[in-house]
Amino acid sequence: MLVRVKSKKSISQVARDLENAAVKNKFGVMAVHDLKAKLKEKGVDFDRECLIYEVCNPQQAKKVLGANPEISTALPCRISVYPEGNEVILATIRPTAMIEMFQSPELKGVAEEVEAVMVKIIEEAAR
Repeated sequence: MLVRVKSKKSISQVARDLENAAVKNKFGVMAVHDLKAKLKEKGVDFDRECLIYEVCNPQQAKKVLGANPEISTALPCRISVYPEGNEVILATIRPTAMIEMFQSPELKGVAEEVEAVMVKIIEEAAR
């Protein structure tokens, strides 16, 4: 269900490399959510770093939204970046697993294409 890749880089280096890998692979970074900062802003103490990247390939998004607008509830794709022990984890929900929830088998190929690129982005950022 999840793609989960470990990196020995710092969280800040992974963050920079993730943004570069996304652009290189024709995905735009639509937003970055710093959960630690956002929770602190709301008065909640959370001592763990966690960045959530919202990424999207507009051509692929158009295909799935044109076929089933309910899929908008799962877009854009998200990649989480957080420390775990001495490593940084990059994780995302597999688009192929997510597409099954929408009962749109005609979109399986698109989900496979998106997943392949998402895995590539994550692996590039982790190296």
